[in-house]
Amino acid sequence: MASIKAWIKAARLRTLPLATTCVMIGGALGFKENPQASFLILGLATFVVIKLQTLANFANDYGDFVKGTDGENRPDRALASGDITPKEMKARLVFNSIVIFIAGCATVYLSFEDVGMGWQAVGLVLLGIASIGAAFKYTMGKTAYGYRGLGDLFVLVFFGYVGVLGVAFLITHTFQMIWLIPATFSGLMAVAVLNLNNLRDHDGDKANGKNTLVVKMGIKKAKLYHGAVLLTAWASMIWFLQDWKGMIWYALIALVCMKHALLVMRTENTKSLDPELKKVALMAFVTGMFMLMSVTI
Repeated sequence: MASIKAWIKAARLRTLPLATTCVMIGGALGFKENPQASFLILGLATFVVIKLQTLANFANDYGDFVKGTDGENRPDRALASGDITPKEMKARLVFNSIVIFIAGCATVYLSFEDVGMGWQAVGLVLLGIASIGAAFKYTMGKTAYGYRGLGDLFVLVFFGYVGVLGVAFLITHTFQMIWLIPATFSGLMAVAVLNLNNLRDHDGDKANGKNTLVVKMGIKKAKLYHGAVLLTAWASMIWFLQDWKGMIWYALIALVCMKHALLVMRTENTKSLDPELKKVALMAFVTGMFMLMSVTI
């Protein structure tokens, strides 16, 4: 039986702050619109997103192991290292999916119990099911989108639009077009982290047939793409936040992020970019945290 330590390693806790960014930004939008909203709904949404990210990490581990992408060269992966067996991982994937579905339904119920469970509530449940499916299909199955260069698109959609707008809708039961800007920011920051991950793993992915966008574009174009993603994210977000409290802090984070983009452009050995993943994830997390604090404290 796998140890608790092995499961903690497989959960990749360092990915969780980035995952919760969409909840905090969505929560900030929601509480700005509806200051009397329930923090319980936000808390449950955070739990669901954390469980979804953990599910995605487990599924990614399992999918890459089955396809042979993770071998002896990836001792940090739970299945490749032998710390967890495929049977144990499959059981945990099923268990996590059930927990996510139940928690997601409970969140939607609490959100809509006073106004009635209409098509909007059903739509949110369906989005939750789609999120579970997306977590599985990144590396699992013959049509895994992570192996076809579509990972960036799915990350933008689920870490951005589904996550941010879904949480904001849970809190307010409304939608505003301008919310697409912070939703895009959240998604693009997650895309930047994925791109760094794929830059780091380029050689191994290419050798094992994992055709990420970096493999398809090549390292030089992927670095330019990285800069464009971050510039788009921050240019639009700074415009959106111009009337929010603490504008100077957001501007400083943006400057640090641009410095990071220049570092990536100048880095020859992409395997050394691993520490940069944490930095980008932290910048996204802090931005979301500042936004949420500015409307709730």
